[in-house]
Amino acid sequence: MEQLKILNKKETHEILDIVKQQWGAEIELDYGIMKNSHDKIYIASKAVFGLPLEKLKISAVGMYFGELIAEKHGQVLRVSIEGSQLIGPKADNHIVELDDLQARDWLRGLDLDISTDERAFVLIKHKDDFLGCGKAMGDKILNYIPKARRVTSSD
Repeated sequence: MEQLKILNKKETHEILDIVKQQWGAEIELDYGIMKNSHDKIYIASKAVFGLPLEKLKISAVGMYFGELIAEKHGQVLRVSIEGSQLIGPKADNHIVELDDLQARDWLRGLDLDISTDERAFVLIKHKDDFLGCGKAMGDKILNYIPKARRVTSSD
């Protein structure tokens, strides 16, 4: 069983600082933040912390927010679809807006052939909706939507 570590205020501020550095978003989460041994970040109501989590056979609590990834210049955050929806409305940079066809391909799990000057994790936006996070590689954006969450269609 995976053990979750409840992050203290300092560690929580470090996560929020990464969000600010990457996307320019100043967010306040009225949730507790937890991290597992694989650097996956979860958020949950602070009321959950009153439960004896060490006695329960669980692998995750709350909503999957994202994953910390080590890079040369420090840690970066790759957020989940839900994480992008929390951060996106307050983000100032590293946002890629898609047209209807690109959004359909994105939801199908395809990488996008979009040229950007960025080499960073970007939030993917279509109209008013945030659809997740991808890695901009200059000439394409890598898609990280899990297979189970991809949309399939016959067209």
